[in-house]
Amino acid sequence: MTVLLSDERITRIEAIDNGEPLVELATRGIQTPGLAYSREGVADRLVIANTFLPSGIQLHVVEGLRPLELQREYFDGYSAELRKLNPDLPDAEIHVLASRFVSPIEVAPHVAGAAVDLTLVGASGPLDLGTPIDATPEQSDGACFFAATNISREARTNRDLLADVLTAAGLVNYPTEWWHWSYGDRYWAYTSDQPHAIYGPQAWPTT
Repeated sequence: MTVLLSDERITRIEAIDNGEPLVELATRGIQTPGLAYSREGVADRLVIANTFLPSGIQLHVVEGLRPLELQREYFDGYSAELRKLNPDLPDAEIHVLASRFVSPIEVAPHVAGAAVDLTLVGASGPLDLGTPIDATPEQSDGACFFAATNISREARTNRDLLADVLTAAGLVNYPTEWWHWSYGDRYWAYTSDQPHAIYGPQAWPTT
């Protein structure tokens, strides 16, 4: 069974920030649609992962660091959508359901600069990964889950390629979102058997 970010096995892990700086990903040669930041250790691993890809294919990061206020807006908004769909569910269950797609604020990897949402692009544009980035479980009938079986063979091949290069570079996937990969956060600490997370919340750079 998938361990979600709301699970106490994740939330009880301590985050001891190591002071590592944020870097703008484009300055490291990573494709982004605009300003995108991550911790230096994440950026270094993305650069390594890019070198593992076949010629003509690159990583494309859609989002990295996310302001705390935006994370709260995303979580509250999705929780409200789930409440409309499931009016009889207790708040605690809505919280768990929401954490399949948006992390609770207190453990959010994006807020720490530890996570990136990304895809693969080739000469003709984005490759088929089965769903758009940020397709909810409801919108995609669960196809957003990395291991989903209701995707094409081409999408499965591309997801496996994405996983191969990012895992080899030291990042971990959040299994409910094929596009979400992280390093240094609580989920990484849990899946990598580390004693604590090494990145805590970060403010958006002012310069």
